[in-house]
Amino acid sequence: MVMLVVATAGFAVNFWAWALLSPLGPRFKDSLALSSFEQALLVAVPVVVGSLGRIPVGALTDRFGGRVMFPALSLITILPVLYLGLLGQSSLAALLFGGFFLGVGGTVFAVGVPFVSGWFPPERRGFALGVFGAGMGGTAISALTTVKLVDGQGSAAPFVLTAFLLAAYAVVAWLVLGEAPGRTPPREPLVKRLAATARLGVTWQMSGLYAVAFGGFVAFSVYLPTYLKTEYGLSQADAANRMAGFVLLAVVMRPVGGWLSDQVGAVRVLGVSLAVTSVGAMVQSFTPPLMPQGTVAFLGMAAALGAGSAATFALVAKLAPADKVGAVSGMVGAAGGLGGFVPPLVMGSIYGSLGSYALGLALLAIVAAAAAAFTAVVVRRAAVNRGAAA
Repeated sequence: MVMLVVATAGFAVNFWAWALLSPLGPRFKDSLALSSFEQALLVAVPVVVGSLGRIPVGALTDRFGGRVMFPALSLITILPVLYLGLLGQSSLAALLFGGFFLGVGGTVFAVGVPFVSGWFPPERRGFALGVFGAGMGGTAISALTTVKLVDGQGSAAPFVLTAFLLAAYAVVAWLVLGEAPGRTPPREPLVKRLAATARLGVTWQMSGLYAVAFGGFVAFSVYLPTYLKTEYGLSQADAANRMAGFVLLAVVMRPVGGWLSDQVGAVRVLGVSLAVTSVGAMVQSFTPPLMPQGTVAFLGMAAALGAGSAATFALVAKLAPADKVGAVSGMVGAAGGLGGFVPPLVMGSIYGSLGSYALGLALLAIVAAAAAAFTAVVVRRAAVNRGAAA
């Protein structure tokens, strides 16, 4: 349990750093006269870098283990955090440069999945990975504290604080973490292992589903303040607080979704979650009053996306070969992050062209419904076949 707690704390701190630019997006838009697309690009760049970076990081974790990778990534992330806090807020180019390297913090997810999986038996991995996944609440901490720290202590304050926490965590992780008994590092070269992972059907099935489930969470967590401020006229602080509520509910539902996956099956949990997401997005596409219809729609999607994300990785732990869990997790995690990269850009472009977000939300509803149908048919068959083979 100690390993799970320390790994989850590392996920949370690194995700806190990864999400530092999102709450400040509206402020940078005003101070630097950014367009809607430029603002969306600013908050999306760390997402895509953190997503693609999970592919090699997951494979490296299979090789070197979480005890090395957790502190290493935390120390590397300190550099872009301090750059953005002290030097990188003067122009869009400077912010994009810092945001690119800030994406390293988002790769830590691919470290935690194989590390945590190794410490728990198959019948408890869904819950354990759900608890670890709750570390994505670091984005909520960022949303709740970043603007307040900037207003009260200056523009560098949240970045300096996060850098200190990353350094402290790196020391604790190095001293406390250990690898699971019986862990055998693979000896194949990195490129060969990645190629073998790419040939697995489970890699592509879970990547597509995670792109919808976790991608939807990431998209809302980075773009919801902009949406609420534009569509409902909320203040920046109020919009950030509501986004934090969305994230917190998704965080709470992640261990719940993992526990439910252990109890009733990950396929069932994932299918229901995607169906609920589809309904919520369709309701919100009509821009109902924020209270109560809009709030209910967003909170329903938050709960569903959190539970669905946990269910996806419960399936990864069940269906992926044991020696490739890290590599598969990296590719699936990359797909989830990329799933969060596209919607903010689409939403910004659609709003810039049509003056409405309705089409973007309707597209999310259609994609989530298709993913639910895919889960009910293809993924269920794969899970049944895997169980029969075992």
